[in-house]
Amino acid sequence: MDNKINTKAFGKNDIRGIFPSEVNSEIFFCAAKGYVAFALDELKKMGQEKQARDLLFSVCMDARVHSPELKRAVIQGVISMGANVLDLGLAPTPLGYFSEFAKIDSDITEDKKVMGALIITASHNPSEYNGLKMTFNKKSLSEEQIKEVKRLTIELQEKSTGYRQIINGFCHEYDIISNYQQKISDMFGKIGKGIKIVVDSANATGGLVAPQLYRDLGCEVVELYSEPDGSFPNHHPNPSDIKTLDDIRKKVQEVNADFGIAFDGDSDRIGAIGSNGEIISGDKLLLIYAQDLIETLKIHGEKPIVVSEVKCSQVLYDEIERLGGVAVMTKTGHGYIKSKMREKSALLAGEMSGHTFFKDRYYGYDDAIYAGCRLIEIVAKNKLKNPNFKLIDLLDAFNKVHLSDEVRLKCPNEYKKDVLAKLEKMVNEDLFNSKIKEIITIDGLRIIFEDGFALIRQSNTEPVFTLRFEAKTKEKCENYKETLVNLTCSLVEEFMAQKV
Repeated sequence: MDNKINTKAFGKNDIRGIFPSEVNSEIFFCAAKGYVAFALDELKKMGQEKQARDLLFSVCMDARVHSPELKRAVIQGVISMGANVLDLGLAPTPLGYFSEFAKIDSDITEDKKVMGALIITASHNPSEYNGLKMTFNKKSLSEEQIKEVKRLTIELQEKSTGYRQIINGFCHEYDIISNYQQKISDMFGKIGKGIKIVVDSANATGGLVAPQLYRDLGCEVVELYSEPDGSFPNHHPNPSDIKTLDDIRKKVQEVNADFGIAFDGDSDRIGAIGSNGEIISGDKLLLIYAQDLIETLKIHGEKPIVVSEVKCSQVLYDEIERLGGVAVMTKTGHGYIKSKMREKSALLAGEMSGHTFFKDRYYGYDDAIYAGCRLIEIVAKNKLKNPNFKLIDLLDAFNKVHLSDEVRLKCPNEYKKDVLAKLEKMVNEDLFNSKIKEIITIDGLRIIFEDGFALIRQSNTEPVFTLRFEAKTKEKCENYKETLVNLTCSLVEEFMAQKV
């Protein structure tokens, strides 16, 4: 066997690529071995001398057709190192995270605690993609830690004399879904009584958990596409793509629901639909959560910190500060968000994509199913005050600005850095015909004008740039959009032409 494996799929937040050319059983088997070696090294740094046989990791997968094959490879990789596996089967990504916090029967775990999760998923990507998300010690691996797993993966593979080694560890199956549903149901009780919602699970993992959980909370639930099917026959599982929300928008209005909830491929992103079918973007949704949190904690004299990312509206940051919270901006990506939350001791965070993180009354990771529970709770509290309450009532501040939809421009990964560097040099006030107050470069370019902003950043998971625009008038917003989109397209074409 060729001892060199393709490590192209190792990214900043996870391992992700097209199956089987970029991700396959061999790569995942080797990556699982590298992960176990990484965990042992980390424990040693923490002053804990452990053997692989002392370690237990959970493994779960999304609904993609190749996920079972990749899950088997991951499990074989872990146990071939002598470590042990709690096989959670088909389950949402947040339930993989939850396994590190859950109380699990010691007869199953053999008195070992789950020390990390390995989750086979490509999240919101198309069906030909797959990937591997990794946590350790209740935290998602950082960019630097993923680089270390990559290094160890290559090192172990080069030393290996064969694809399969002697299996030493144990593997036990476990029903994490029942455990999770009971835990969350106990947290909220019957808070949803009198609330009617539509839930679109996109034939992914959300349908295994969310509809029944929300019924347990007292809600009347109308389901769309709850049956897992990795070919995603009805629509792509990405609620941040507005084209995927057509069915739920229609259904919410048809059945006169209070609101709708849509999930992505692994249920860590939430999409929200108002009662009139309006799409509630990620920054608007985060403001709804932030208002509730700030109002609740202000009574105790607390000033909660809320973290968000560069793509979000300036309205979000300004409103959080005005209401009495502290707003912090960081890079896009669940790993960066979680790291910034820990650094700032934040209680809430969110992204435009619908990743939402609650440290208040929860564990701090992104869980769209739990985020749905918090939304049910907010609607229920407000309907007690006003039976005609609608989610959009909490978003008046956004009526003062014009926001563009997210623009996605294709660009090969190898050109992204050079295009951004050249853009930064070319940006000036004459180009946009507006005064530039600041240029933020923590993640791409966020150009702050006196009346709005223009943003371009490179996707962490796809060969595209994402762009967003905001201004106090529609004309200004369109001007910012047209100017930056045209300039970016011309630069991408220029770099690609040089290659030819």
